[in-house]
Amino acid sequence: MSVKTPSIALAMAPMASMLILLTVGFTFLGLSIEVLMLVAAAISAGIALYLGHSWQDIQDAIVDKLKTTLPALFILIIVGGLIGSWMAGGTIPMLVYYGLMMISPEYLLVTAFLVTCVVSVCTGTSWGSAGTVGVALMGVAVGMDANLAAVAGAVVSGAYFGDKISPLSDTTNFAPVVAGTDLYSHIQHLLWTTIPGFILSCVVFLFMGQSAVADGGVPEKITDILTNLNALYDFNVLLLLPPLLVLGGAIKKLPTIPLMLGACLIAVINAVLFQGFDLTTATSAFLNGFNVSMYADMGVQANAVIPDVAKLVNRGGLSSMMGVILLVFCAFSFAGAMSVTGGLTIVVQAMAKGIRSVTSLIGATLATTIIVVSTTCDGKLALLIPSELFRDLYRKLNLDPVNLSRSTEDAGTIIEPLVPWTSAGIFMASTLGVATLDYLPWAVQCYTGIVFAMIWAVTGKGIKYLNEDKKAATLTPEAAH
Repeated sequence: MSVKTPSIALAMAPMASMLILLTVGFTFLGLSIEVLMLVAAAISAGIALYLGHSWQDIQDAIVDKLKTTLPALFILIIVGGLIGSWMAGGTIPMLVYYGLMMISPEYLLVTAFLVTCVVSVCTGTSWGSAGTVGVALMGVAVGMDANLAAVAGAVVSGAYFGDKISPLSDTTNFAPVVAGTDLYSHIQHLLWTTIPGFILSCVVFLFMGQSAVADGGVPEKITDILTNLNALYDFNVLLLLPPLLVLGGAIKKLPTIPLMLGACLIAVINAVLFQGFDLTTATSAFLNGFNVSMYADMGVQANAVIPDVAKLVNRGGLSSMMGVILLVFCAFSFAGAMSVTGGLTIVVQAMAKGIRSVTSLIGATLATTIIVVSTTCDGKLALLIPSELFRDLYRKLNLDPVNLSRSTEDAGTIIEPLVPWTSAGIFMASTLGVATLDYLPWAVQCYTGIVFAMIWAVTGKGIKYLNEDKKAATLTPEAAH
């Protein structure tokens, strides 16, 4: 059977069906994303079969998609073990303890943002930043009765600030390579959209901090939590070894998975040596998550742990990430089935036909990148595909490729955690304990990049040309192809 090329309408059908299903089913009807993604995958697979592709082609495409994301899935699972073991070992409770002592409630949001900014810039990893200091800051937020969605938004904003501009970040290195420029030119050009977003985020988090903290009873609540944590855990400087190992290893660009497993091992040892748990209980926290019921084996009465502390420490474990893995499998089933037909390329090429100016080119790049990251659930593809499609058009408009690499980062790298069904969105929601759509409005750093990118495109500010004496304003129809 011959394979047919899809029409523009048929090429758009899988993406349109997915958006409709998620908008209506998830947003308004409350249906599970997993089921909706599988329905969208079935529609996409049906279109592929209609066009003449075999089921084996579809299955191979899905498997290929999953293979590319396996390292990220391994990290996702290990983060669950990291949280559970760090709870048992006392690392996260100690960070929460001193965080509650040092951070004023009205400055919690801006503190959360700035701390994760520093960590993510130093390590180049948004996931590592959110999974370590981000979890601790969420614990502080619980203790202060703060708006958890706001704190999660601040953490995500800070985590992706560094993921976007750190020379240690994989996406920051990948974007200039596929766009045809160098790393430090790319980072320098990113500052045009990143620094205004950083300043705006600081202003928002500083002035909204007061309203994000509940009124009344906070000091007494914090005192109770501090007293309970101090009674339950033996805090000492050695409990900082796990995060120091992860952060130091990330700065030296050591392999992530062995680093995280090593940090888990140290935390398990801390749980046995300093917190009094036996080896079976400590390893159970790594596998199934920590729970205050584990104190019963040590002779501690259940009512000795106050509810707020229980809410803080009862989490983590490798098994806690299994539901997240299922969602990733469903999302990539859709992405794999859709990729078989080549429909995404057809849609993007159709969009490119109307590009005539710098403004429309940058706008099309941003829109395409968002479409790619939303439909493929793959942040790397969101950097690669627009770069491949638009690189020549940037050259024809006399635009330096740093404009292209910046645009893909503005709409790809830091938009990915705002899409609930991408691996980044799933990771942030599960790690921080706040739904993606709940923290989205507060993730100011993540979506302001697009706003400032379009402002500079319209005004001509922050646009770099290959030849500053020959700034192209428009493309003729002939030059565009």
